[in-house]
Amino acid sequence: MTTETSYREWQKQDYGKLIDALQLNDMQKHFMRSRWLDQVMWMESKCEKTQQWHYMLRLTAIIGGVTVPTLVSMNASDAALALYPKIGTTVLSLLVAISVAVEEFFHFGERWRHYRRTVELLKINAWQFFQRSGPYQQFTDHGTAYSAFAGKVEEIMQNEVDVFVTDVVKERKEEKKE
Repeated sequence: MTTETSYREWQKQDYGKLIDALQLNDMQKHFMRSRWLDQVMWMESKCEKTQQWHYMLRLTAIIGGVTVPTLVSMNASDAALALYPKIGTTVLSLLVAISVAVEEFFHFGERWRHYRRTVELLKINAWQFFQRSGPYQQFTDHGTAYSAFAGKVEEIMQNEVDVFVTDVVKERKEEKKE
């Protein structure tokens, strides 16, 4: 079990305990687990994976991009040895080009930032709900604040879908210059 998985399991259990302790009816607690907690855990996982892909592809492009000129400038006097820098340059150049193309196609960096922003908004909203602070401070208990919390979660999720479809995964069209 990885550290990230252990942390996510702890986090899921911790949030579960907080949900159990709230004075909510069974349906409201079910919603919190099925809608809010499920989304938080899913987005945490997606955030981690897209960040790893983004960093791996970017570092490959950066390190390879810096290394290729060095390989190109190597002069081997022995014809047999000269073949190795040429092969290395070709392979590394191909790897850099593939990394840049895959990142551009999947937009891992944008996805990672999008998931991180959304999951943090969901968690901030929940902590305010748990502590009855921020927009929930006027309510006398969690049961009366629940409807406002559920509405805010759905608002965050609707915005997440809208932004993801319109900004994160949309096709990039080149502007025509005249």
